Amino acid sequence: MRVGGLRHRGAGDSPALLSMLLGTAAITVVITMFAQAPAPAKDPLLQAMHDELQRSGKMTLNNLEAPYFVQYLIDEAENFSVSASLGGLVSRRRDRFREPQINVRVGDYKFDNTNYAAGGFNSGSRYDLERFPLENSYPLLRRYLWLETDSAYKSAVEAISRKRAAVRNLQQGDQLNDFAHAEPVHHVRELHPLAIDEDGWIRRVRTLSGIFSQYSEVKNSSVELEASTGGYTLVNSEGTEVREPEDATYLRVRAIAQSPDGMTLRDAVTFHSLDAARMPGDAEMTRGVTALAENVVALAHAPTGEDYSGPVLFEGTAGAQILAEVLGKNLALTRRPVATGGRGGGFLPSELDGRLGARVLPESFDVVDDPTQKEWRGRPLFGSYEVDREGVVPKPLRLVEKGVLKSYLLTRQPVRGFEGSNGRARLPGSFGASTPTFSNLFISASDTVPVAELKKKLIDLIQTRGKPYAIIVRKMDFPSSASVDEVRRMLTASQGGGRPVSMPLLVYKLFPDGREELVRGLRFRGLNARSLKDILAAGNDSAPFEYMDSAAPFALMGASGFTAEACVVAPSILVDDLELHPVEDELPKLPVVSAPELIRQQP
Repeated sequence: MRVGGLRHRGAGDSPALLSMLLGTAAITVVITMFAQAPAPAKDPLLQAMHDELQRSGKMTLNNLEAPYFVQYLIDEAENFSVSASLGGLVSRRRDRFREPQINVRVGDYKFDNTNYAAGGFNSGSRYDLERFPLENSYPLLRRYLWLETDSAYKSAVEAISRKRAAVRNLQQGDQLNDFAHAEPVHHVRELHPLAIDEDGWIRRVRTLSGIFSQYSEVKNSSVELEASTGGYTLVNSEGTEVREPEDATYLRVRAIAQSPDGMTLRDAVTFHSLDAARMPGDAEMTRGVTALAENVVALAHAPTGEDYSGPVLFEGTAGAQILAEVLGKNLALTRRPVATGGRGGGFLPSELDGRLGARVLPESFDVVDDPTQKEWRGRPLFGSYEVDREGVVPKPLRLVEKGVLKSYLLTRQPVRGFEGSNGRARLPGSFGASTPTFSNLFISASDTVPVAELKKKLIDLIQTRGKPYAIIVRKMDFPSSASVDEVRRMLTASQGGGRPVSMPLLVYKLFPDGREELVRGLRFRGLNARSLKDILAAGNDSAPFEYMDSAAPFALMGASGFTAEACVVAPSILVDDLELHPVEDELPKLPVVSAPELIRQQP
């Protein structure tokens, strides 16, 4: 099929010439079998993807290479969302969408157009395409896939030319391949429409939001439900065909109060399920919302914390949260992109990069990521999945054994010491790569003590060291409910100091007599993956902590268009010698007038 007037002969055009060619001509598509395609699918979307992939398998431009790999991935979902505040409905919405991700690679597995800091921009033709079609109209789907592929290919050939020029000006060591081979996979499951009692959930959300009307000191609050069902369909030129459902429902509750000095105090609680029908009951959610309201009111009346250096106990949920953020995030290994002129693309390396075979936890600790496990102690696990977004089937992965780092979470982008994927590509990434994340992360210790013993050990430590009190953290702000401005300030303040961690929300001073005092306004300084080697003891308590992971800093709630369901099962941990310091941000002013009455006066 003819769509333009350029022909391919080889590679090597200069970026300037290439830009001229791309700006003045289109593409000739040579109808060639690029890989052994499966039999035509009855499903119109799959059939359109296969047919256009086969036709686009060898696109050519004068003196530029044809693609060696093409992949179509179509995300789709049907969503229902509702939010309320103080018993009043704020929003209600139901919608559907499809979103394409077209991956065209030119060159070869060893060197291609990806992993280049200046190559992540669409420089091909723009056809003003709106949302990808929802209707399974075969001709319409073909037309959109054709135009999207045309644009992606033009961008790819320009990127590889610029990347070659950049590499010539850089001193290169042993060059890693840009992409890893993977065996073709056929894994097609049915996607189901969203089935949810909308009116019933609206009543529940309104009722839960009304709980805050009993707490006049809560400045602002919201309850929001989002139920989504859908998944992604993937076809690539290696012969892989995947359709994987992705269903999730969450109810997220946030609340904010303000202390007399103006400090903003916040907290959030989220309930998750892979099925809306299996969400927690009203009683459990009511307890959670009530505890949240009481937390922020107590924080508003709590004294400010002081500089502290010493042992810290991360108790209950906080243990899983800090391990998810400080250990789990750093188990994902990615590569620094090729860059020139100071353009590094904001790359932040893993703190565990280069530490394979080194001790990263005490000898009693093991860490396993297992997306194949569906439940734990009779409870469904939130992070389970069957195939990743690169068409690779995952297996259980032992990451840490007896405290020693044994492996990383990997995608099809080769990294030092690892050529292939282990099926952890679950989020879109930068510069043509995917982002690896964990699924169900099991962190266990062979030597544990009851949590009460951890507190006793903590008291013994401060008495031995002559300290007036110790610190217990019972909740971290992870995933973060902070504002975008607050996150920006935290990231700016930590520049040059490594990867920052989220704020502790529920922090208590523990005195030698066992008395506890809630304090506010503290942040960690210097807490990183290396700090975990200083874990002194682990509790015998383990419970799953579920959340929506993303590429946003601190997995910031609502800040990313793509999320991955994640679960961490971990114990409480006692860590030696951590530092906390008071927040130094400028405090906002209190409202000019007091809040209006929450209960309307009768005439």
